[in-house]
Formats: sequence, structure tokens, C-alpha cells
Amino acid sequence: MGMHSHQHHDHHHGQGHGHAHGHSHSHHVIKSFNTAFAIAVTVTLAYTFIEAGYALYAHSMSLMADAVHNFGDALSLILAWIANWLLSFPARKRYSYGFKRTTVIAALANAFILIATSAVIAYQAIYKLFHLTTVDETIVIVVGILGIGVNAGASLLFMRGAKDDVNIKGAFLHLMADALILVGVVASAIIIRYTNWHWVDPVVGLIIVVIVLYGTWELLRDSVILILDAIPHYIDHIGVKEYLQHLPGVKAIHDLHIWGLSTREVALTAHLIMPEAALTDADYKKINEEMQTKFKINHVTIQVESGSEKDPCMRSEVC
Repeated sequence: MGMHSHQHHDHHHGQGHGHAHGHSHSHHVIKSFNTAFAIAVTVTLAYTFIEAGYALYAHSMSLMADAVHNFGDALSLILAWIANWLLSFPARKRYSYGFKRTTVIAALANAFILIATSAVIAYQAIYKLFHLTTVDETIVIVVGILGIGVNAGASLLFMRGAKDDVNIKGAFLHLMADALILVGVVASAIIIRYTNWHWVDPVVGLIIVVIVLYGTWELLRDSVILILDAIPHYIDHIGVKEYLQHLPGVKAIHDLHIWGLSTREVALTAHLIMPEAALTDADYKKINEEMQTKFKINHVTIQVESGSEKDPCMRSEVC
């Protein structure tokens, strides 16, 4: 029965130091990206209304499609901004992890917003394909070039954090994709100017839908993985298990769980069977540091057990 109990400093694992460092760095990152979100949201919303107005005036489906997509991006940025801000809230009695999971909800909402706006774009583009109207290509070219500068410039604000946070990555991808989409919009307007092929405009609108949906898939996948407490795709879970199994004195490992606390933080819990020796505080500190540097896992909780003749894996589905 001793296998159920915590033994040998089970929870004195040096996590205090690791958490203090991580949280200090995290607050600095959160503050810097709050500024980035503020700038990006303001600029994107302003450009979106300008673009929509000129799209109506120029009768351009491709420009209006990009304006709708831009508006979806602005809403996504606002949701991600709120989630990023909530990360700075301290833990409370009933919310022992703070409000980290809101970042996952925001990421999932962002994906659904992009899917919904894509449906609107597709409907309008197909309608216009069968009801062709002339397009003022000069306006489309000028507004499109302005938009390329706005979106590319705003995306650079998030480039640094894109690899570490699915929300920051989502913001970066939305804005960079919009800049690339607008290159296509400008190109279509140039083609219309020299060929008078007005069907090009709604076709480009449909191409935008395909690009948006393709880019949304990864964001949707990552968000669903996080909200279901599955192992984040970038975590080498086989490598983590092998690392723990090869720690000196470890005979077996069971109840290994890895999940995302937020779009930026990953937690791990594991039971180690160590019949001959326990882990020291120095061992716990080293494990925490190596989990952070090697596997990008921020919160580590380990339970050490002396074991018994029975296979510990018989008690658990995860081993």
C-alpha cells in the first residue's frame, strides 16, 4: 500500500526557484506583447474600415474579402490580447493556476472566427462570379499596397514570440497571411486593368478562402489539443519518458501526464519507482531545469515511491 503515499521529499522538488524565474520572465513577455497587441489592433481596425469603404466604392470582391478577413483578424487579435492580459493575473483560491486556460479558449475562438469569416467570403465571391460587375482597379491597387505595408509591419511585432505561444503565433500568421493575400489582390487588379477580365476578382476572393482555411487548420489543431489536455505537438513525450527512466535509481515510471496549462506553459506529473534511493533537493532542481531547457516543460511535479513486488503499471492506464 506504500506505493500510494508520497515519500522522500515528494514535493520538495526545487520548483520554487524554477517558478519564480519563469514567472518574472513571463510577466515581462506579457507586458511587451500587450503593447504589440494595442498597436496591431488599432492599426488593423483603422485599415479594415478604410479598406471596406473603398472596396464598396470600387466594387471589388477581392478587396472586400480581404477586409472581412482583416476584421476577423482584428477580433482574433482582441481575443488573444485579452487572454495575454489575463495571464498576468495571479492565482486565487479557486483558480490555483490563475487564468492561463483562457489563452486556449481564445486560440480556439480565433480559429472559429476565421472559419466563419471564410464562409462569408466564399458566399459573396461565388455570388459575384455569377453576377459580374466592373472593378475600379486603380483604387484596389493603391489600397492594396497600403494594406501590405500595414499588415507586414504589424506582423513583425509578434515575430519574436510566435515560436513559443499559439496565440502570438496566431496573431503573427494572421497578419503575415493578410500581407501575402493583398499581394494577390493587387496582382488581380493589375491583370484586370490590362485584360478586362473582371471574373479574376471573385476568383481571387475564393483563393483567399482556401489560403485562410489552410492557415487556420494548424491553429485549430493546436487549440483542440490544448483544450483536451493532450500532449502539445511540439513536446517530445518519448524523449521525456526516456529521460525520466534513465535517472539514477529509477526502476520504473508510471502515471506520466503532460499537458498544456496555457498556450505558453506545459505541466508534467509522474510517479517514479525508486526502491534504493530518493531524490535530493539538488536532483529535483536539476530535473526542473533540464525539463525546461530540453523539453520546454515549465511545471514539473514528481512523486517518488519505493515500489513493491507488484508491477505499478497494473494500476494505471498510463505507464
